[in-house]
Amino acid sequence: MGPLAGIRVVELASLAPGAFGAMILADLGADVLRVDRKSRNRGLDLPAGVLDRGRSTLSLDLKDSGDLATLHRIVESADVFVEGFRPGVAERLGLGPNDLMDRNPRLVYARMTGWGQDGPLAARAGHDINYLAVAGVLEPIGPKGHRPVPPLNLVADLGGGGMLMALGVLAALLERQSSGQGQVVDAAMVDGSSLLMTFIHGMRDVGLWPNGRGENLFDSGAPFYDTYECADGRFISVGAVETEFYDQLVTTLGLTEAPQQYDFSRWPELREQLAGAFKQRSRDEWAEIFADVDACVAPVLTPQEAPDHPHNNVRKAFIQVGTTKQPAPAPRFSRTPADPPRPLNTVDARTMLDSWAVDLP
Repeated sequence: MGPLAGIRVVELASLAPGAFGAMILADLGADVLRVDRKSRNRGLDLPAGVLDRGRSTLSLDLKDSGDLATLHRIVESADVFVEGFRPGVAERLGLGPNDLMDRNPRLVYARMTGWGQDGPLAARAGHDINYLAVAGVLEPIGPKGHRPVPPLNLVADLGGGGMLMALGVLAALLERQSSGQGQVVDAAMVDGSSLLMTFIHGMRDVGLWPNGRGENLFDSGAPFYDTYECADGRFISVGAVETEFYDQLVTTLGLTEAPQQYDFSRWPELREQLAGAFKQRSRDEWAEIFADVDACVAPVLTPQEAPDHPHNNVRKAFIQVGTTKQPAPAPRFSRTPADPPRPLNTVDARTMLDSWAVDLP
């Protein structure tokens, strides 16, 4: 079940970006076979059940001619191939686009890298923080007067990397319906990170992002778009950008002398008023007070608390996969919902490949 039911994906095991992209395809109903390298150093690979849900897995030695031939046969029956090597490595292994697409011209070949397939940095090592730095994403993130703060590994690895790789795969599969041909999808985290900054570039272009780090509308510069500590040391989030929400905010807090919202000269004063008000009650007390108030105020929950929030409960936004509570697949589909994800399955690769009409030696 799922909108990608019947799509066959072969994923060469890699780190988080490629694994996340393949997880999305599996969440959407694709058959995903992850190929583990028998001799690989696992390094920072995550435990089973986190990013590798929904897969079957098969271990092969990519330097063994027999195992390589087996992988070639499997890919002949696949729709998508995903690899996350540095440029040139797949070719040296005999798994480059020409090696596989000559045998399967309908194959969508997805390449997940940090710097892309060309350019002066293509062969260099890197991590999320480095791609953000070069893409111009990292510098604006952080409070005023402080150094840039990496936003976990959400932007380059996962959003600009794995998620955009999955989008590229879907676009190539859609195009294949008319052309009958596969193609290479070059997904680079530095490119994807830049793309995610499009809105900020637009704001800067029209003069709505004129200042330095921590002094603009969405970077904690505006006192009505920030987090505040409560009486219990926990935090509340405020996003009252529009005037009607700002008015609800200051009214509910009892700030009768609050400045006009966009009087920039009085933003320091407004910040002090908001900070002082939120310090009077606990986070959960404020959450209750604002529960029925349209002021764009919400409690800052820990990852452990989030699954128990009433809204997330109703939406079934978190699910149990094996022994791990984790986010549910998204988005949702009215007519072709996918089955709930299952944990990584290390034993039924032969069953999956039988359905692909591929015989393993």
